[in-house]
Amino acid sequence: MAEVEILETDVLVVGGGIAGHRAAIAAHDAGASVLMVYLARGASPYVIGCNAPIGHADSRDNPAAYFEDMVRGGYGLNDRRLVEALCRNMGEAYWELAQLGVPFAAEGARVRQRRLSGNSFPRSVFVPEGVGLAILNSLAGRVRALGIRLLAGWKAVTLLEDDGEVVGALAWRRHGDRLACIRARSVVLASGGIGRLYDDSTYPADVLSNSYGLGLRAGARLVDMEFVQFEPVVTVWPPECRGMEMPTAMLAEGAQLINGRGDRFMMRHNPGPAEVGIEKARLALFIQSEIDAGAGLPDGSVVFDTTHVPHELLEGYVSHCRRLRSAGLEPRDRGPHVRPAAHSQMGGLFIDADGWTGVPGLYAGGEAAGGVHGASRIAGNGCSDTVVFGALAGKGAAAGMLGIGGRDWPRILADALRPFEARMGGSRGRPSSELKDDLRRIMVRHVGLWRDRAGLEAGIAQIRAIMDGLDRSGGAGSWGEALASFEAREVASVALVIATAALLRTESRGAHQRRDHPAQDDTNWLRHIGFARDGAGDITAGDITAEDIPIH
Repeated sequence: MAEVEILETDVLVVGGGIAGHRAAIAAHDAGASVLMVYLARGASPYVIGCNAPIGHADSRDNPAAYFEDMVRGGYGLNDRRLVEALCRNMGEAYWELAQLGVPFAAEGARVRQRRLSGNSFPRSVFVPEGVGLAILNSLAGRVRALGIRLLAGWKAVTLLEDDGEVVGALAWRRHGDRLACIRARSVVLASGGIGRLYDDSTYPADVLSNSYGLGLRAGARLVDMEFVQFEPVVTVWPPECRGMEMPTAMLAEGAQLINGRGDRFMMRHNPGPAEVGIEKARLALFIQSEIDAGAGLPDGSVVFDTTHVPHELLEGYVSHCRRLRSAGLEPRDRGPHVRPAAHSQMGGLFIDADGWTGVPGLYAGGEAAGGVHGASRIAGNGCSDTVVFGALAGKGAAAGMLGIGGRDWPRILADALRPFEARMGGSRGRPSSELKDDLRRIMVRHVGLWRDRAGLEAGIAQIRAIMDGLDRSGGAGSWGEALASFEAREVASVALVIATAALLRTESRGAHQRRDHPAQDDTNWLRHIGFARDGAGDITAGDITAEDIPIH
């Protein structure tokens, strides 16, 4: 058995982004001791907008208007319990962040707000240099001031389980090949969404479906996994800025989308408002339709024309202008090339309004959890989700702590180590990194923005072949290799869930578009598909409702 360091805490938070920090602070404030474990900071530093219905830009905006926008933008599939919790809590959460010192843009006593895609009002609070990084830095400062313990550079590789309860996690640090058994009275999963499960993605390298794989293996359920958001305007050129999201707020301030023929094509697709106010899933489809029809640029993109944005407003996008200029592009004179790319997941772990997954001891927040956004996420709501549900999950975890004493910890640890030990030795197959690359290409080819039955069935067969290969091969010569092989298997299982959900949903809704079922079908499909592991470890699908989580 590998040498393992033993640690103990009340609440273990898995994740180092905004949701993880909010969870850690909330659990600490509720009286729990807290330990955070994370490999890196995830996608949080790259967030460019955060919705808060505080009504400073337009007094008509309020939580009720926010609720309506979310449900409309989610194509009616949103879990209303979660929408209500987000709308009720986000205003207060904004003021908490401002009190922490987040330098939100303001004019005197009035907060500046931008209108992002899918929002009826200017609702997004921002920091010109980047709101996600500013929020994260302020939260990290608070975590340090509270003395919350950190295991930065560590990765939670499996959860510790005891008789159906989650009682901690096994973590690994690549540098030094170290393992830690973290005993905890409750665990919050807050390490992001699907990450780089697709070949063309906006995610940083440290996010790779970990929360979903950890939760699913521990008995939690996944919901709405067919709804993968493709960010509509992700930079392709200049190459130095590849993967950078252009702000949809610029579209409300004058930016235009121009195809390879020089046409402002959104005037055809959305007469009148054109690029303004349209929900992101529809915008991505219209852009991709132009490209698929041969009307795109030679690099498979369209122009995000920034030249019509008034100079004083354009300069307010400090980080974007800086990056474009450093790449040799002056945004006052020319716009970057953009196209849709895999960006986020509306689905995730099924939770209640306290972040509880239904598994004793296990909570989730931020993009690790699903249901609040329905079939599509309005722009700016990813950050709001992490801010609100990170805190709710941390508070819930502190209230729902289990006992640590009297457990058979040697057996619990041995059970956690067994899947990795089984991958040691034997003949070596293809490297896990190559198999994950294959998986990414399969997802783009068969489970992308457009889907059909034949492609999905082919993708499922190819994903299963990768999983079978990983099950048959061992050959790991170190704990690092064993962990990489295990992770590849878990990532493939998440990919299988997404592809299976997309095959089962025989309609088109929001971010899920079937060429062979192009109509939205409210009669049969205004419902959620859930996934769980059965007693044999196989993943099974079925309808899921709010009543499927018991009151705790």
